[in-house]
Amino acid sequence: MDMNESGTPAQNTVSGRALRINDPAPDFVARTTSGEVRLSQYRGQWLVLFSHPADFTPVCTSEFVALSRRAGDFAAIDCVLLGLSVDSLFSHLAWLADIDRRFGVKVPFPVIEDPSMAIAQAYGMLDPASPDSATVRATYVIDPQGIVRAISWYPMNVGRSVDELLRLVQALQEADRAQALTPAGWQPGEAMLSVSPLTLDEALAREGQSPWYYQESKG
Repeated sequence: MDMNESGTPAQNTVSGRALRINDPAPDFVARTTSGEVRLSQYRGQWLVLFSHPADFTPVCTSEFVALSRRAGDFAAIDCVLLGLSVDSLFSHLAWLADIDRRFGVKVPFPVIEDPSMAIAQAYGMLDPASPDSATVRATYVIDPQGIVRAISWYPMNVGRSVDELLRLVQALQEADRAQALTPAGWQPGEAMLSVSPLTLDEALAREGQSPWYYQESKG
């Protein structure tokens, strides 16, 4: 993503629309609770970029505690967590220190400050004319090539499921590895589905097998 003269991310210009699955993830440089980061420095790893409406709020606190406690599970599948909020770096530091003090949980992943809402707007989390971050609780799963592979949005009053987020990354990884599909509720180690046939000959070759359009993958 291009930078404007102030060094902040410019508005996303992917066909003049909000970011979608299979778009390149807009790059940016930002201050975080772990120092300055550039999004592209995570190339070669899976990345979960997630935003939250505000520091010192109940749902966001519950999410940060839950994600921190499962950070090792994401690391085990070579996936990095990266948080984002419109609050300032100093607000982030005070909030994370309070989480450590009150819950005994140290947040191990960087949390980005985005006070100008430039990153949120570039990713389509907010309308450019939005006066605040009220709608921001978005999650982007980005693959090692820097491509957005999944997007989820939650309202302010509903927290995300860490189990489902971890499962989503694992499903994307396994689907890529096996060149197959994951059925509803798939969990690591379970059977996957073969990609649907794209020609009549391929479909006829599966005749006599239980349904030709729904078969377990041999990958």
